[in-house]
Amino acid sequence: MSEMPQNLPLDGVTVLAVEQYGAGPFGTMLLGDLGAEVIKIENPHNGGDVGRHVGPYYFSELDSHFYQSFNRNKRSLTLDLKHPEGMKLFHELVRNADAVLDNLRGDLPDKLGLTYRALGEINPKVVCCHLSAYGREGERRAWPGYDYLMQAEAGYLSVTGEPDGPPTRMGLSIVDMMTGLMAGFALVSGIVGARSTGRGMDLDVSLFDTALHNLTYLATWYLNAGHVQAREPRSSHPSLTPSQLYRTKDGWLFVMCNKEKFWPIFAERIGRPDLATDERFATFAARLKSRAELTELLDATLATKTSAEWTAILGGHVPIAPVLDIGEALENPFVTEHGRLAEFKRPEGGEPVRMLAGPIRVNGNPAPAKAAPAMGFDTDALLSRLGYDQDTISAMRRKGFI
Repeated sequence: MSEMPQNLPLDGVTVLAVEQYGAGPFGTMLLGDLGAEVIKIENPHNGGDVGRHVGPYYFSELDSHFYQSFNRNKRSLTLDLKHPEGMKLFHELVRNADAVLDNLRGDLPDKLGLTYRALGEINPKVVCCHLSAYGREGERRAWPGYDYLMQAEAGYLSVTGEPDGPPTRMGLSIVDMMTGLMAGFALVSGIVGARSTGRGMDLDVSLFDTALHNLTYLATWYLNAGHVQAREPRSSHPSLTPSQLYRTKDGWLFVMCNKEKFWPIFAERIGRPDLATDERFATFAARLKSRAELTELLDATLATKTSAEWTAILGGHVPIAPVLDIGEALENPFVTEHGRLAEFKRPEGGEPVRMLAGPIRVNGNPAPAKAAPAMGFDTDALLSRLGYDQDTISAMRRKGFI
């Protein structure tokens, strides 16, 4: 591992985040991992980010495990944006910010004055990124919306699960996280453009558009060939096999021979070299035609050993993975022995939070590991930076807008 870099890629970038719950916080968390100063704006009157209240597990009041999972490497400032003096303070922050991100209902950024039309007069370079459920235009702009709804309407449930089972959602809130990532990508791109041209902009992403865009080749198949993809047995790839789940002695193994070169290697290493030359299974097309028969043969062979034994035999030779539960996944030596877990120190002190490390490494080094702050922890420091003394800050607090 190389020495810790002096600068992270987004050092010097300031993002004001009017955010809550999952999608927006996930995106800005990744920006914080890369060095951006993410100032999380939380309403002082309603308990802050709703994610603080999402159970079932809590470290303390207003500090849920859920909240910590989406808000590392940020600062928290309590500010009532509906109060005139609160918005005045917000405008002072905007003057020195690179971007403002909100993940509000689509009709709210205009009402609250979070668009470039409202904030560009204060800072012409500011980038305003809006993450909503269905966008800021059209008949659904005022609709609330959540991940699972997007999975349902964008077709995900129709292609997930077994063919004879009910429609099934993905086990994770994947649309939230993908949309957060999309917003972070848009925001950084906007900052690059604003620094080049001197002019900021509005950028819009939505849960619905991101969910729909993720259909990629399935959408192209339908739009050009009229093919409506349905659920396949054993989580199979729709056109390649073996690329699916198989039973082992103690569980399941996912095998992905997605290139022809892997098939004879796989057949050899499981002790069935005859399958590679059998005309029923010699090519992708032949195997797909005989998939049910091949599944039965491979189940019988793979059931003779455990998933761990097959992983030792096949790993690195053929693309395979054992099917693990969440606990097993986190106790996997490939996770525990390679820095993929970390202890995040609390800025306010106290016991650290044990969580997943950030996924991006800079010069071989992991991302910073600062736990999510207590609600309003950075309020006084940030207002002092604007030039306010403690007496004035105390008066603001008495008025109730911080």
